[in-house]
Amino acid sequence: MTHTPTTHLRSVEDLYSPVGKLEAFLNTGRDDAPYAALICHPHPLGGGTMHNKVVYHAMKVFTSIGLPVLRFNFRGVGLSEGAFDQGKGEQDDVRAALNWLEANLNKPILLAGFSFGSYVGLRSCCGDLRVKALICLGLPVHAEGRDYTYSFLPQCPQPKLFISGDHDLYGPRAQVEKVVETAAEPKRLVWIEGAEHFFQGIPSSPNPKLSKMQDAIRIWLQEHFGLTQS
Repeated sequence: MTHTPTTHLRSVEDLYSPVGKLEAFLNTGRDDAPYAALICHPHPLGGGTMHNKVVYHAMKVFTSIGLPVLRFNFRGVGLSEGAFDQGKGEQDDVRAALNWLEANLNKPILLAGFSFGSYVGLRSCCGDLRVKALICLGLPVHAEGRDYTYSFLPQCPQPKLFISGDHDLYGPRAQVEKVVETAAEPKRLVWIEGAEHFFQGIPSSPNPKLSKMQDAIRIWLQEHFGLTQS
């Protein structure tokens, strides 16, 4: 018989990036949790925040296996100080969150990001020895007039999981496969059938696909890190 580990949500009042205080929340985990998780939200100019539905569902996967999870708002979002910086300063925000986790929890870190958050997370964390895995949800290639390039991926050594909907307009299948092909091993690419960018359904398959996204994360975490629901 399995049960959902007890987790509590608390506000983080001491997370600071170079531009000031960042709004953040920590979902607590087991004291003996082997990892902590960090999740990065989608594009601020598209309304992305740490309360995004995809971010929330990713968080639920980590808390279901007893891991503490830090979510934060990038600079200029919600109550976070500063202003949007085209994905450059946001990398410093991610590093500030990593530093906070290291100082407060001192556990190896699993990073997940959705859309813009996956791009910024990859750029910030590739090669960082504190980060043991990178989970990219809805990896963007071209979105709202913005191009995303990934020339750094061949030098990105951590295990990487890419999960996208097979009807993702911001990450068309052929383009995402080309990007992932350049990435260093180990890596896995999972396509969620009948899902668009936000892992919602499409007209021919209208049911939301967020649970399928969660299943893909769970399977990978179990296979690569031996993490299972308590």
